[in-house]
Amino acid sequence: MTDRAPLLQIQNVTKRFPGVLAVDGVSFDVYPGEVHAVVGENGAGKSTMMKILSGVYRADEGQVLYKGQPIAFSSPRDAQASGITTIYQELVQIPLLTVQENIFLGSEITRGPLIDWPEMGRQSQALLEKLRLNNIKPRTQLKSLGVGQAQMIEVAKALHHNAELIIMDEPTAALSLTEIERLFEIVRELRDNSVAVIYISHHLDEVFEVCDTATILRDGQHVGTHPTGELDMDKLISLMVGRRLDEQFPKEVAPAGDELLRVENLNQGDRLHDINFTVHAGEVLGIAGLVGAGRTELLRAIFRADPIDSGDMYIDGQHVKITDPREAIEVGLALLTEDRKTQGLLLHLPTKDNISITVLDDLTKWLLVRQGEEKELAQQFVRDISIKVSGLDQLVKNLSGGNQQKVVLSKWMATRPKVLLFDEPTRGIDVGAKVEIYRLMNQFVAQGGAVVMVSSELPEVMGMSDRIMVLHEGRVTGFLDRADATQERLMELATGATGVAHEDVFSH
Repeated sequence: MTDRAPLLQIQNVTKRFPGVLAVDGVSFDVYPGEVHAVVGENGAGKSTMMKILSGVYRADEGQVLYKGQPIAFSSPRDAQASGITTIYQELVQIPLLTVQENIFLGSEITRGPLIDWPEMGRQSQALLEKLRLNNIKPRTQLKSLGVGQAQMIEVAKALHHNAELIIMDEPTAALSLTEIERLFEIVRELRDNSVAVIYISHHLDEVFEVCDTATILRDGQHVGTHPTGELDMDKLISLMVGRRLDEQFPKEVAPAGDELLRVENLNQGDRLHDINFTVHAGEVLGIAGLVGAGRTELLRAIFRADPIDSGDMYIDGQHVKITDPREAIEVGLALLTEDRKTQGLLLHLPTKDNISITVLDDLTKWLLVRQGEEKELAQQFVRDISIKVSGLDQLVKNLSGGNQQKVVLSKWMATRPKVLLFDEPTRGIDVGAKVEIYRLMNQFVAQGGAVVMVSSELPEVMGMSDRIMVLHEGRVTGFLDRADATQERLMELATGATGVAHEDVFSH
């Protein structure tokens, strides 16, 4: 691509915040028709760099050239008007408005003093068809769509603005496999039409799947820019974290113990049908399946976050009757939800409060929290689990994704659980933090606990599970031991291509 002029040139850009050097002399170029990955651990400077490009921040030093001209946008709207559009991981949308209103927000088509609704509808319909979202109508209220569909509406908005540079921040985080495949097709079509894409993702396999070039940032500094064809996974991870990760999934097999959890004949409407399984002390039971298979629904049903129609549950061999999450906690269950920000954390409260919230009853006397004990509890987990915080009073919303996940894990470990129900344990966190979460899981099962883990990433399921249970349309289609699990076999079971495994599901 060196025979063409760069579309974007980032030259020695530096950005400081009080006490933090977020970006330190970063330089790299992006060319027309290039899909350019920007990767690095949380805190590497990726988000700050993108906010400089999109007009949220201004650089303190250095300059950015766009089409050969220096730019310093004063707002995202200025950036958009110049041809730079950002699709944020945290969607910037108005749920109460329609799909077409969100696509044209701030750039409505008018005919005289009136909005030209028919023309906006026609153009919206064309964009939806281009993205194969034929089941969504322009006048559909956005709030009625799923998160994945709402993400694709943001892609439609970018296409509507005829952007020459599109920044995609974790674009697949909430998408199904089918939606991801369509997104990749769109990215390739954009590249073929000379649109440049800056692609940020913690899913490093996506970097090799769809990106031409990768720029690696570490601790705010530029480590290198390389064609993806000259990299492999090990080299990329080594550049990101400054050390070689010999194992992406550092699984440690713990001695098998007694049965901790047994689920029998669990049914829930049209979502779950006759679910039976056990999990033993020292075991990680992975749950695999496609979107809609019932994986999250199963964990929530076990924890009684959602009601069930029928089914029995045993803890330590004893039949237990659980009607709500409080009772689930009392018998030794803990649910780490898929969406930690909306369901697992109180973002505007300090780290200390988030860690102690599950055991406030134990820390309270005469309606007052014993603050010394609360602080001691929080300090213990910050130290033992290596949570990186400036202090116990740091708001949890300001922590990195990996450290937020550690706070969620801490609040549940404070309840001394027997079984962790872990939904998407490493979603949205970087490779270094992933390994730390895996090691904490290893430590928990080595001490006699058990983990039931849902993950959409098959390598993670295969890498960290002792056994894998596969769901398809709310039914168990089979169990695989770690040694027998392959992606091909898992996908066969996940798509219902084979019948239900006729094995004793209660054997270890």
